[in-house]
Amino acid sequence: MPDEPATGRPGPDAPHPSGVIPAPRSVRGSGRPGVPLDARTTLWAGPGTGTTERWLRLTLGAALGISLPPAGEAATAPATAPAAGERNAPGVVRLRVDEALPPEAYVLDVDSGHGIEIRGGDGAGVFWGAQTLRQLIGPDAFRRAPVRPGAVHVVPEGTVEDAPRFGWRGCMLDVARHFTPKDGVLRHLDLMAAHKLNVFHFHLTDDQGWRIEIKRYPKLTETGSWRARTKFGHRASPHWEEKPHGGFYTQDDIREIVAYAAERHIAVVPEIDIPGHSQAAVAAYPELGNTDVVDTLSLSVWDSWGVSENVLAPTDNTLRFYEGVFEELLALFPSEFVHVGGDECPKDQWKASPAAQARIAELGLADEDELQSWFIRHFDTWLTARGRRLIGWDEILEGGLAPGAAVSSWRGYRGGIAAARAGHDVVMCPEQQVYLDHRQDAGPDEPVPIGFVRTLEDVYRFEPVPPELTPAQARHVLGTQANLWTEVMEDRGRLDYQAFPRLAAFAEVAWSALPAPAERDFAGFERRMAAHYPRLDALGVAYRPSAGPLPWQRRPGVPGRPVDGPPPAV
Repeated sequence: MPDEPATGRPGPDAPHPSGVIPAPRSVRGSGRPGVPLDARTTLWAGPGTGTTERWLRLTLGAALGISLPPAGEAATAPATAPAAGERNAPGVVRLRVDEALPPEAYVLDVDSGHGIEIRGGDGAGVFWGAQTLRQLIGPDAFRRAPVRPGAVHVVPEGTVEDAPRFGWRGCMLDVARHFTPKDGVLRHLDLMAAHKLNVFHFHLTDDQGWRIEIKRYPKLTETGSWRARTKFGHRASPHWEEKPHGGFYTQDDIREIVAYAAERHIAVVPEIDIPGHSQAAVAAYPELGNTDVVDTLSLSVWDSWGVSENVLAPTDNTLRFYEGVFEELLALFPSEFVHVGGDECPKDQWKASPAAQARIAELGLADEDELQSWFIRHFDTWLTARGRRLIGWDEILEGGLAPGAAVSSWRGYRGGIAAARAGHDVVMCPEQQVYLDHRQDAGPDEPVPIGFVRTLEDVYRFEPVPPELTPAQARHVLGTQANLWTEVMEDRGRLDYQAFPRLAAFAEVAWSALPAPAERDFAGFERRMAAHYPRLDALGVAYRPSAGPLPWQRRPGVPGRPVDGPPPAV
């Protein structure tokens, strides 16, 4: 490409590379002029970089009003070693897989003499490098259409070298308590990708709703996907929304979500909760419940919050039913892991059920905890035989940990520590640290305050690997995950408010090589957030302002369940 002066008016000043979130491992600036992106910019994509090539044209190109046409063959020379004559090709963006780099690692080179190059250890690394490039361009790159047509956006010259700390950088979205329509899920995936998060834990079923079409069991969505009314606020609230609430994803919706996530190098881990949190399923198919102790024909999808006593019966019929559910699930989700819940399973009905007690005696089990473990072990074996891995909440430790199972450690660190010491893989997501439904401030204007105060700084100082683990045990910590439970998040605005800006801090914890919590530079993170808030504004994220909720973000008179004092160290 000829070395011509940039045309068009300049765009806003680009941020310095040190303003990137999550923080890269290494940033080197040159002090020389940067590389302009304009209508003359071309794109060369090497083998294995197709997802980033498509994303750059569809997302970045649309935001900046540039088409990024394919570059000529001469542009294939590496930016670090340009071919003869190629120093006069500053308007080329090059994408390459460099197998010398680790998986998901990338190097972003911006040089005014020969353009921009992103090298990644794999396709994911190239994609994450493109997310950094987007941040360096500025907030305009986060819009869906150009706000300054014809502007030239200059990317600052320098080199960013980066790689993630953890391979599992997750975010869970509960769509059972309040349903998130498909377009909202796709938007959530875009927000995850922008923060280099790569595991979407999709909580699809609970007492309050069943959200995925299962063709052999149509009543799961005909009956189980909606409830007659909804509690507004915490379960002790006197307020009700007196209208039906519900929705579900068709199997084609699921295929679209999984494909959309894969284009962004995000794995989707589905969760079907068993044997507790199952009242919606029992309402649809009453024979799944403990019919000898409760009239399951009278049950409906639960309209309140908390933990329902109505759990699955430990029968062969129940096992066969859920094997059918999981067969259809495996055809839709290619993920290595399948989440089976396994949490908060009240045992009262099993204790009172002659059928459940007979099953305990038949299997030679000690008690109801071991019965739950038997239930989980059955599906661990079933999934393993089909080349998948079971993961469940840390209650699956009760009564014996299922062989080969991984643990989502949510009640604190203890479950994860026990699992890692026993040689099982762990995802650290302790409620006291990274449950983003917990309130962000102790002030009276905080909407529907739930749980402990977890500020932006608290999340930034979260450490996923407990010091009690040896280095060998710590290698079982696959990574970490932030969870969004939606009992009091009735719409997109409430989700945004609870998630952001804390999810940006969490993303840095999951990605970046940070020092020990007390040594982390939170003031520096806040300075970088000052550049990040305009990006979130451009994306339309209704985050919590640092000064407190805006008037329309408050929920006066709607009671929550705040817990005073610091969270326990468990």
